[in-house]
Amino acid sequence: MTSSKINYIRSFLEIGLHDVGLVGGKNASLGELYSVLSREGIAVPNGFAVTADAYRDMLARAGIADELHELLDGLDKRNIKQLAARAARARVLVHAAMDTTELRESIAAAYRRLEQEAGRGVAVAVRSSATAEDLPTASFAGQHESYLNVRGAKALFEACRRCFASIFTDRAISYRIDNGFDHFKVALSVGVMKMVRADLAASGVTFTLDTESGFRDVVFVTGAYGLGETIVQGKVDPDEFYVHKPTFTDGFRCVMRRRLGRKQIRMIYGKGGGSRATLTRAVARPDQTRYCVSDDEVLGLADAAIRIEAHYSREAGTPTPMDIEWAKDGKDGKIYIIQARPETVASRRSAEVYETYGLKGRAPVLVSGRAVGEKIATGKVRRIASRRDLSAFRPGEILVAPATSPDWEPVMKIAAGIITDKGGRTCHAAIVARELGIPAVVGATGATTKLKTGTQVTISCAEGDVGNVYRGKVDFEVTRIPTSAFKQPRTEIMVNLGTPEMAFRTAMQPQAGVGLARMEFIISEHIGVHPMALVDPKKVASAKAKAAIARLTAGYKTGADFFIRELSEGVGTIAGAFFPKPVIVRLSDFKTNEYASLIGGDDFEPKEENPMLGFRGASRYSHPAYAKGFALECAALRRVREEMGFTNLRIMVPFCRTVAEGRRVIATMAEHGLRRGEGGLEIYVMCEIPNNVIQIDAFAEIFDGFSIGSNDLTQLTLGVDRDSDIVAFDFDESDPGMLEMFRLAVTGARRNHRHVGICGEAPANDPQIARYLTRLGINSISVNPASVFRTMTAVAEAEQMGTETSKIIAETAA
Repeated sequence: MTSSKINYIRSFLEIGLHDVGLVGGKNASLGELYSVLSREGIAVPNGFAVTADAYRDMLARAGIADELHELLDGLDKRNIKQLAARAARARVLVHAAMDTTELRESIAAAYRRLEQEAGRGVAVAVRSSATAEDLPTASFAGQHESYLNVRGAKALFEACRRCFASIFTDRAISYRIDNGFDHFKVALSVGVMKMVRADLAASGVTFTLDTESGFRDVVFVTGAYGLGETIVQGKVDPDEFYVHKPTFTDGFRCVMRRRLGRKQIRMIYGKGGGSRATLTRAVARPDQTRYCVSDDEVLGLADAAIRIEAHYSREAGTPTPMDIEWAKDGKDGKIYIIQARPETVASRRSAEVYETYGLKGRAPVLVSGRAVGEKIATGKVRRIASRRDLSAFRPGEILVAPATSPDWEPVMKIAAGIITDKGGRTCHAAIVARELGIPAVVGATGATTKLKTGTQVTISCAEGDVGNVYRGKVDFEVTRIPTSAFKQPRTEIMVNLGTPEMAFRTAMQPQAGVGLARMEFIISEHIGVHPMALVDPKKVASAKAKAAIARLTAGYKTGADFFIRELSEGVGTIAGAFFPKPVIVRLSDFKTNEYASLIGGDDFEPKEENPMLGFRGASRYSHPAYAKGFALECAALRRVREEMGFTNLRIMVPFCRTVAEGRRVIATMAEHGLRRGEGGLEIYVMCEIPNNVIQIDAFAEIFDGFSIGSNDLTQLTLGVDRDSDIVAFDFDESDPGMLEMFRLAVTGARRNHRHVGICGEAPANDPQIARYLTRLGINSISVNPASVFRTMTAVAEAEQMGTETSKIIAETAA
């Protein structure tokens, strides 16, 4: 160590969260992780920080303050050429100021101490840490430079100088202006950390919430092969995993949901220094088709993330969602936490207004990818291939690029939306889009080829996980409702849901749970294969179908394993999003023509003249033609309840024609481990056939509840096919006969002390029906998410009217 009285070096053991002013937010956090949380079994690489005092003192000694003020005072960041020129000059000044013997010797001595622990010539990562970063209102993520695989004291000192100079990158200057930070009151510290050999394994980012919706009951893990810069830079489409925090805390160890990324390239160590310190290499196809980390490793990351969040929340005195970087060492096989900072975008969204975007029209889809932002925007495309193209960008255009870079942020701030060829939901483009509040579609393969500059497009991220880019200008609407306007009535207002992708967002709006989770959507969209084709693949005749099944089930021991995991994770995502509120999942209710449209389906389905009244619902479950397929459904639901821990899941039997058929279904489910009453399992039945109403007392003996399916019940009561253009005008759920059916169903269920709800759209489309059902005393009304507010309003009015009527009667009697 130098003989100077000032110590410009602090080991990670010497610093913690209280040292932001000394070493910046990032290094303070690293010190906290290493000095406190590593004692709890969370692996953190060792390292040291060059303090912000070094930055301040070296600049003061160099006497460059006046020249820096000349460059930066009054700078118009919208003048991109001026910004670039002045920023470059400022960096030159700072870089030169850092070239002192004192600083060189201090850094060399600290590096030698790290060599004693980790070996001669140990590779280190060099990262900046601003004294104003990782605050509740600003993260400074990606604003300054980082350097990887730096070896030797000489190369380390040069990397530190360049890191200090990066306080004046174009993007950092622009960011400080936008966030109201004084350039001369923000200082930089530099962190030096032992590199984890993730180039031989994998790395990624973990959030302790869902980054799109802000839903806080999950840990969201992303990962790819090699060093983590490829994820941050948006150069790869990473693997994604979700773990449910409440059930994990209760002892259940299961990945709730996953998505396989393409992981196109990996970043590895290079043999040279500087620009050759790292290299990128293509990932072999077999590696792309498997996950970069195991389930056990994902669960280990979730455990660390939950504990880190709990620690930071205690320190802050308030719940603090976290943004955590991790790396797996390919030599020792351990996973290390290499950064943790408070998440500053999704966690700060206002809960005072419920805002939704919805398309009012349709157009051809040009490209699709991962949706970021849950919004919709229109504009003209501007393709950006490199930084040289940025000067042509105009406000309100849609930025289209292979990937984005932090240098582009001044332009990204004036874009209406962003589309990239590559990247996942934690890449640079996604992070910036969220912070700016604009939609982005990332990982849209071929976007830069298919989308031409000047083309008018509509970018929609309001349709679930998949973001679509439509040709032309498609009309859309924005609905903003104060959350204070949602008044929960006594009658439970639930939601109908088929897409797991919409579960987190929907769960955050006022509701009493899920009255209808449609299993068939998950089967058609996420599985795509007929269950019997997976159980008995030899019967599949089509070579094309066989090839598709082989592709989808690659990596699984059997086709059955594929079906069970995909279905359980789809249903489990919905159950987890609403946990512990009830989620009623309906067993598959495809008609034979719909089953036949699945891959391999033609080989297992009969041709029927009227599939609506044919081989569907309960009649299939114990029939030899589908019994093995139904066993897979039961295995998936059993996994959701028993392995994932979502005991809030209830099961509903559709289209059950007779009491005898109901008994057979209950017995068949029991054979597959789903026993009514065991573990609190409730089994409901759809009340959608007149016989369900007529024999409601008998059905009540074998089922725990009823859900009125108004669509089919209306068709079968009035004898009208609602899909027929000729007679559909007679389809009327408010017909007096239908109102009587509703009355008989509700009063019959209540007479037998059974839960009764309705899961059709009739109450949402006709407030009179909602009021009528409320007066009958129905327990719950389940509607599509967009209809919740108006249904709540109608039901609250009906309840109020009923209360007032009761008061009048009581007063009259008195």
